Amino acid sequence: MRTPLIAGNWKMYGSRERVGQLIADIRAQLDPNGRAELLVLPPFPYLGLVGSQLDGVPVDLGAQDVSAYSEGAYTGEVSAGMLADCGCSHVLVGHSERRTLHGESDELVAAKFIAAQAAGLKPVLCVGETLEERDQGQTEEVVQRQVGRVLQEAGIGAFSDAVLAYEPVWAIGTGRTASPVQAQAVHAVIRAQLAAEDATIAGQVRILYGGSVKPDNAAEILAREDIDGGLIGGASLQAESFMAIYRAANQVC
Repeated sequence: MRTPLIAGNWKMYGSRERVGQLIADIRAQLDPNGRAELLVLPPFPYLGLVGSQLDGVPVDLGAQDVSAYSEGAYTGEVSAGMLADCGCSHVLVGHSERRTLHGESDELVAAKFIAAQAAGLKPVLCVGETLEERDQGQTEEVVQRQVGRVLQEAGIGAFSDAVLAYEPVWAIGTGRTASPVQAQAVHAVIRAQLAAEDATIAGQVRILYGGSVKPDNAAEILAREDIDGGLIGGASLQAESFMAIYRAANQVC
């Protein structure tokens, strides 16, 4: 069985005081016997603060974005090497808000995926469809295209050291959630796409679900065969709700 991963994407929220208290509360609620893994993804300015508070604690640190370039005159960009130097082990690539608000293409997302791995980071590749695409029956086509571009550029072997996250855009921050059946169906499509290249890697890679996961629906979602954890947005900003999801993951694994 794949070890569940619960990742908290804090987006552009927080302050030094709020972030410090959140990490303290998460530390206080960790289960020493829990099997699920935790990952937190704070805004760039707080990576150092969070990293220092996680020293010696079994919670991984990740960033929300990364440059496709290793260095150079790219003002405002942050390289994968810099993130690794700050103690990050993971980084999101292709989050729906980067795709929709910043126009990131499948090609750019693939380049970021490759840059992250080149610096020793584990990319969390985010894929998902808009409400319009779902209503037009294009969910599988969209998700397979997004995954396919990374497969084309990086190869199936790269997925042995990566995480995927299916995040239906229409269910992020809206209070709407794909039903466990709907989410499982898309996760199965993604795993089958990878299995067509390498069944062993496909069986090992973790595919998270992201889209209004909350304490009251977490257990039902996480119990599905191909759902290996959650990419948690709003619910990760409060330790009580975030750790309730973590406890649900421990119960189903």
